[in-house]
Amino acid sequence: MAAERGARRLLSTSSFWLCCLLLLGRRASGAAATRSGSPPQSPESSIRTFTPFYFLVEPVDTLSVRGSSVILNCSAYSEPSPKIEWKKDGTFLNLVSDDRRQLLSDGSLFISSVVHSKHNKPDEGYYQCVATVDSLGTIVSRTAKLTIAGLPRFSSQPEPSSVYAGNSAILNCEVNADLVPFVRWEQNRQPLLLDDRVIKLPSGTLVISNATEGDEGLYRCIVEGGGPPKYSDEAELKVLPDPEVVPNLVFLKQPSSLVRVIGQSAVLPCVASGLPTPTIRWMKNEEALDVESSERLVLLAGGSLEISDVTEDDAGTYFCIADNGNETIEAQAELTVQVQPEFLKQPTNIYAHESMDIIFECEVTGKPTPTVKWVKNGDMVIPSDYFKIVKEHNLQVLGLVKSDEGFYQCIAENDVGNAQAGAQLIILEHAPATTGPLPSAPRDVVASLVSTRFIKLTWRTPASDPHGDNLTYSVFYTKEGIARERVENTSRPGEMQVTIQNLMPATVYIFRVMAQNKHGSGESSAPLRVETQPEVQLPGPAPNIRAYATSPTSITVTWETPLSGNGEIQNYKLYYMEKGTDKEQDVDVSSHSHTISGLKKYTEYSFRVVAYNKHGPGVSTQDVAVRTFSDVPSAAPQNLSLEVRNSKSIVIHWQPPPPATQNGQITGYKIRYRKASRKSDVTETLVTGTQLSQLIEGLDRGTEYNFRVAALTINGTGPATDWLSAETFESDLDETRVPEVPSSLHVRPLVTSIVVSWTPPENQNIVVRGYAIGYGIGSPHAQTIKVDYKQRYYTIENLDPSSHYVITLKAFNNVGEGIPLYESAVTRPHTDTSEVDLFVINAPYTPVPDPTPMMPPVGVQASILSHDTIRITWADNSLPKHQKITDSRYYTVRWKTNIPANTKYKNANATTLSYLVTGLKPNTLYEFSVMVTKGRRSSTWSMTAHGTTFELVPTSPPKDVTVVSKEGKPRTIIVNWQPPSEANGKITGYIIYYSTDVNAEIHDWVIEPVVGNRLTHQIQELTLDTPYYFKIQARNSKGMGPMSEAVQFRTPKADSSDKMANDQASGSAGKGSRLPDLGSEYKPPMSGSNSPHGSPTSSLDSNMLLVIIVSVGVITIVVVVIIAIFCTRRTTSHQKKKRAACKSVNGSHKYKGNSKDVKPPDLWIHHERLELKPIDKSPDPNPIMTDTPIPRNSQDITPVDNSMDSNIHQRRNSYRGHESEDSMSTLAGRRGMRPKMMMPFDTQPPQQSVRNTPSTDTMPASSSQTCCTDHQDPEGATSSSYLASSQEEDSGQSLPTAHVRPSHPLKSFAVPAVPPPGPPTYDPALPSTPLLSQQALNHHIHSVKTASIGTLGRSRPPMPVVVPSAPEVQETTRMLEDSESSYEPDELTKEMAHLEGLMKDLNAITTA
Repeated sequence: MAAERGARRLLSTSSFWLCCLLLLGRRASGAAATRSGSPPQSPESSIRTFTPFYFLVEPVDTLSVRGSSVILNCSAYSEPSPKIEWKKDGTFLNLVSDDRRQLLSDGSLFISSVVHSKHNKPDEGYYQCVATVDSLGTIVSRTAKLTIAGLPRFSSQPEPSSVYAGNSAILNCEVNADLVPFVRWEQNRQPLLLDDRVIKLPSGTLVISNATEGDEGLYRCIVEGGGPPKYSDEAELKVLPDPEVVPNLVFLKQPSSLVRVIGQSAVLPCVASGLPTPTIRWMKNEEALDVESSERLVLLAGGSLEISDVTEDDAGTYFCIADNGNETIEAQAELTVQVQPEFLKQPTNIYAHESMDIIFECEVTGKPTPTVKWVKNGDMVIPSDYFKIVKEHNLQVLGLVKSDEGFYQCIAENDVGNAQAGAQLIILEHAPATTGPLPSAPRDVVASLVSTRFIKLTWRTPASDPHGDNLTYSVFYTKEGIARERVENTSRPGEMQVTIQNLMPATVYIFRVMAQNKHGSGESSAPLRVETQPEVQLPGPAPNIRAYATSPTSITVTWETPLSGNGEIQNYKLYYMEKGTDKEQDVDVSSHSHTISGLKKYTEYSFRVVAYNKHGPGVSTQDVAVRTFSDVPSAAPQNLSLEVRNSKSIVIHWQPPPPATQNGQITGYKIRYRKASRKSDVTETLVTGTQLSQLIEGLDRGTEYNFRVAALTINGTGPATDWLSAETFESDLDETRVPEVPSSLHVRPLVTSIVVSWTPPENQNIVVRGYAIGYGIGSPHAQTIKVDYKQRYYTIENLDPSSHYVITLKAFNNVGEGIPLYESAVTRPHTDTSEVDLFVINAPYTPVPDPTPMMPPVGVQASILSHDTIRITWADNSLPKHQKITDSRYYTVRWKTNIPANTKYKNANATTLSYLVTGLKPNTLYEFSVMVTKGRRSSTWSMTAHGTTFELVPTSPPKDVTVVSKEGKPRTIIVNWQPPSEANGKITGYIIYYSTDVNAEIHDWVIEPVVGNRLTHQIQELTLDTPYYFKIQARNSKGMGPMSEAVQFRTPKADSSDKMANDQASGSAGKGSRLPDLGSEYKPPMSGSNSPHGSPTSSLDSNMLLVIIVSVGVITIVVVVIIAIFCTRRTTSHQKKKRAACKSVNGSHKYKGNSKDVKPPDLWIHHERLELKPIDKSPDPNPIMTDTPIPRNSQDITPVDNSMDSNIHQRRNSYRGHESEDSMSTLAGRRGMRPKMMMPFDTQPPQQSVRNTPSTDTMPASSSQTCCTDHQDPEGATSSSYLASSQEEDSGQSLPTAHVRPSHPLKSFAVPAVPPPGPPTYDPALPSTPLLSQQALNHHIHSVKTASIGTLGRSRPPMPVVVPSAPEVQETTRMLEDSESSYEPDELTKEMAHLEGLMKDLNAITTA
């Protein structure tokens, strides 16, 4: 497709370049190819015109005999005159020293005496004329077949026969097909004259119609095919008088299937004999042929049909029908019409420059479909990387070179013949540039996207033209080591990017770019060497896969070894699936064939094969479909019913057997019926075709009859239905008018149903076929139900309580519906549980007694058949053991789904012990129950059965797709979405497609796989200031759903603030902490950083960092000392009690011990225990966001690994940015570099939030500081994390939480301070932190409706986040008081000891 777009683009710009040639006398590099009958008018190309070179006469297929002479005509036109040569069977003939074969002056081949014998056939074969002009090239003619008639051989000879006067006779004489034209007949050794009554069929058979005594004699046929004639045996024909016994009507010669080429004549023989003499008529496709009015149809002697000048419309099935008044016989034959290859579009001459791509178009038609091959200068074009067959028949030449000039011919061939058409290709030299400045080389040529089969190049304008709005560009590229260079042009002026398609994986290509202005092509950029991504070497598709049925239940599949096996084929996997289902099965096969048994009869299956090598599964073959053989039906027809028409006839109706049991095409039905009193006397009648009813007449009045029906296929008769009874009327009832009004109507309202009962019309002489019940709230026309004429009551279900319903009842027959009878009733309220019957009567009061309920069906089972179909089966204990229904009972099946909860039941009636429920939703749980009704008795609903329909591919795309940028990382974006509305199953994954070209083919987009339980994803390393387009596709176990609409997002421009953010995010401070505000000119030190943006820092920057660290340490110590003194003075007994009460609340804390154990955790002493805690409780993860490095192309997809052990270093880098282990704080290094266990996102428990911090991350104060407060410090996200961890066993509710962070790297050592007013701040460098569920805290939570990940300072698509609210000043003061009163002096002494150790480490940093 990309090649076609390129070709069309080249063609579309041809006119522009022609104008340039006319005006400037030059052609710029990379111009489009010119298709023309006249060349461009330039000084250089004025002599390079297309030269007429073609065949005037081409050889044709010829039939000859041994010893005769043959001329194969050929003549070609060109200036100068061409040289003519001949090929036989692909090899040039040496005619110089050949005595029998010589070349005539016009180029024809003359064979003076054809040689042909059983073992020597030098002249028979395929001939081709070759014309050559040295300065132009070579063309070849069509191929002509020379056939030499063989020696005469009789396959059948005339035999003695007799014929009644006036009838027809035939005498066979069948010889080789190529000798039929040389056959003639003799009667009594005299040549036989043929006329309208005596004809010779194309097979050589003689037909004599309307025989007379003069036709008697001895007959023989003679073959004169060169050499002495050969005679057949003689046979005597006798003409007999009329017989005493009339002979049966028989065919002497039946038509046989025939294949003819369009324009030929076709004879369909048909000769019949019998008394009276039969007449012959013909039909085509069940339509009578009017032979007399047609000019092309002729009825020959005996009744044979001749069709002259055959057309495609003549193809079809012909029926020969012989009729003599006593009987009729028929025979049929198929006429197939073939068409020689014809050109719908011929190749056209093309002008082009070197390095361009061109396409010769060739479109052909014919029957059978022709094959196409291409010839260049008489030699076959072998497809390669640079010569490709596209769109079935077109030839594409890539990266033209001078030697590609010449004549190209498209040769089409099928079983009927062949044809050729050609065109010339001229390679033009580039004209010199006109006077004027030319552009310099484009700058900064880079490959922005590299995949396995495409590369996207971008560049900047040349230095000579920095704006470049009017410049066009040509990208030249070639494989490394290949001299043939190709070119790709930009689509519009000023465009500075091109995507090169259809490359080979793991291949090095050399690229260069040239700019063009109105004066010509400028300098070429320096060569750029790029290697495409490697592709796993998997096997190609297995060729020549075939499938054929071997029995009604088995199919054999064969195939061959893949042409591109890419290593040893280990085995094959054969997949097969029944048509109309979505359940594919597979079987492992080690050979090249396999027979699948146990299939359904007369069912179509599709098959495909996948080859496996050591790398895995290869490319699947195309599906091939085949149907198993037919068989007799395995089930009886369905829904047999009887309709008594009158006293003498009954109409029987039925439905075909279930499709799965038909086992073939139903050709008819066999009906058997008998009187109920005489079961041995059975009458049988056949119904052909698809008729589903039959009128049985001539029955006795007032008599009961039994009926049964069986289905037929071409294989035989299937099982019959059970006997069904009906009784004819005693007297013929009137059906010339509609029934009268029913004599009574009774209604009995219940809570959600109304029982309706009635009595038939008083006039019993009018036929009643059934009753129509209408009902609705306030109007009886909302719903209508029709029941059988024998039924006397019906229960209307699924009504609304306490509602007023109007009910109407009408009797109907085939004439129409009678007068309605109306009643109304109010359903009972929900609270009414009484069973008092209410009857509304339009007749003398006749209350209906409540019938005894029947036993409900048992063993209800739901069998899942597909994504929207479930079969319900059950058993009826009130039936005999054989479970045969012989009465008028019926079953009601109801079903519903619980989603949504208020879904109403749906109902359907059935007369068998199963019902097929269709139209269900995929992947949905349904419940089913059944009740039985017989007469006025009904059962309760059975126990429910449940079934979940199969999954189906998603039918809607993911929704709410948004793209936001990540603060501090302009080359990273975050994609968010919601699951599809119609997932139709569990979503197992998503695929994110993105590209810079929204119109690119989907296989050219880069893809990112995401597991199904995640709804957000990061994509890194994008190009700055570039528009990207994103689409998302969901998948489940059944396949891929539709794609979402493309969402556009432009990455931000790089500036100093972004670079600063990136440097800080990758520096030694890590992503989990924030550096102090050191001014806009501050740059982090290079030591311990692997930031890609890092640069060596001066000693001044290092000294400044040390001064700041020391200052922070001193300030921290002063603050702690002040707090310690203040806390010592405020300690009271009341506060001790308060602390004791707080400890009792947190009695289940993980670190709980005696009162002296409760102290703030030291940064290095306790942080391992706090981070190891989540590993002890790891329920099923529920992360919804990942931070995995993006594969740069569609082939880099790797399976998601959920194990915590796999590639732990990669995972740590995923959470900590691009920092290395060397970037850990020197403080941690001087403490012995205790290993820190990181929690991968897919193993974190949802009960707690996870901080993504480096080893120097601080931990919060102990829970005793905050457990008794109502709010937490919004700047101490670690405190909220620790608090959630400490309270997870006491909390029962999970809420999503976002994370805030300290504004200072040592903030967690300080007593919580009064927060500034305003919303909480968010870490702009926070890596992809998932919104995990956290146990609910006891403090108040606010819901922030709009927040963007990473920052609140930039306008982004809103994303719902729940964050802890910031406490008020008064509440913070109370927190300070509580925390200050929570320590004993001895506890503060220990804390001071810890802080002294901290200061020693800070001093060590200062002196280092």
